[in-house]
Amino acid sequence: MERTLIEFITALRRSGVRVSVSETLDAFRTAELVGYGNRERLKDALAAALAKSLAEKETFLSCFSRFFTRDDFSQSDWVFPDNDDLELREEDAPLTRMLLSGDLPGLSVSMMNASRSIDLTAIRFFTQKSFYVRKILNGMGLEQLEQDIRRLKKSDRPGSNEKGAALENARQMLFENVRDFVEKQYDLFARSVSDELIENYLKEIRLSNVERRDFQRMQAIIRRMVKRLQDRHSRRRKKAKKGRLDFRKTLRDNTVYQGPLFDLRWKTKRIERPDIVAICDLSRSVEAVARFMLLFLYSLNEAVARIRTFVFCSNLAEASPIFEEYGVEEALDRLLRGVGVPVMFGRTDYGQALRDFEDGWIDTVTKKTTVLVLGDARSNFGDPGTGVLKRIHRRCRRVLWLNPEPPSFWGTGDSEMKRYLPFCRPARECSTLNHLERVVDVLLTMPK
Repeated sequence: MERTLIEFITALRRSGVRVSVSETLDAFRTAELVGYGNRERLKDALAAALAKSLAEKETFLSCFSRFFTRDDFSQSDWVFPDNDDLELREEDAPLTRMLLSGDLPGLSVSMMNASRSIDLTAIRFFTQKSFYVRKILNGMGLEQLEQDIRRLKKSDRPGSNEKGAALENARQMLFENVRDFVEKQYDLFARSVSDELIENYLKEIRLSNVERRDFQRMQAIIRRMVKRLQDRHSRRRKKAKKGRLDFRKTLRDNTVYQGPLFDLRWKTKRIERPDIVAICDLSRSVEAVARFMLLFLYSLNEAVARIRTFVFCSNLAEASPIFEEYGVEEALDRLLRGVGVPVMFGRTDYGQALRDFEDGWIDTVTKKTTVLVLGDARSNFGDPGTGVLKRIHRRCRRVLWLNPEPPSFWGTGDSEMKRYLPFCRPARECSTLNHLERVVDVLLTMPK
């Protein structure tokens, strides 16, 4: 049964439940204690050892039900030939005998042994299904079965042709049962692999090329990324708050105890949650990146102290009230349709946008503020407003520029990116979800 439990844990992991080595050992000890005789007791005991959250509990129950429910070779699906007319002989292969005698438990055991000999749990892609069906059938003795069918068809012995025809029907039913079994195993061990492949593809695709039908999946990926970042930086803040042992201060404060160190003193290192002013280009070439970046930022509500958002095209306007009034996804839809924000969608003018920001909202920038600019820096050969960006740079903690174009395009044509670079630390390409995750990770790692 150890192998069965290992395969079940493999199925759990493939379904997204994180199971560590120590939890695997706990599961083995649990199964040893409760035994395998009572299904419900085993399920409850393994759930307590392996599922750590409500979501994982639901996945566990679904996985347990599918893994330990076997309806292969059900009696109702089979029509057996009359054995009185079809005599079994010494030269008949074992698979032939099981099919003609209606030995369903024997067929089920033979199929399980064949699937384990080829390690069916390694199935990853739907294109492998036919391969595994054939391997299992071969493992059960398909070749000998087909030899028996050919022999019976050529034989002149009475009843041989009827026996051969009955075997052909049984072979077809055997094939359908094995195919169903492989389908179920694929669903158990490889369904999440397909999702993982699609997810990896979406993480690497340029955000401007994401189709609308994939938006929901992208939002789910971003939520998982945000959760991972928040967990990681929450641990960092706790660790930074505790700091390292301050040996001098500990010795000084414990002199009253004449030797023993009862009160430990720690060096603290404070990591502040960033105060962000986001300035986003909403022109057609950048709007997809702006959508996902803002979705990312506004999902970081636990890790960010404050966000104020400004959007621009021909002019600049503040968009923070929309995010306060509506949910993030509704606010983004309104923003990109230009509903509720006085932005003119004409020629992109970075110089005018920076001047608008300086005239109306420069007071929002302090020494604690990180100014996050998202744009391709293509200003249609207008005044780029580098002087304004220089003054913002002096006033804030840092200016971080995210450009959806690769660095090789910076400074070409009407791109003013190279004129902005001296005031940006850092300036990075940001055109995929992986880029966004790395940038936000850097943003949240800012010791005081």
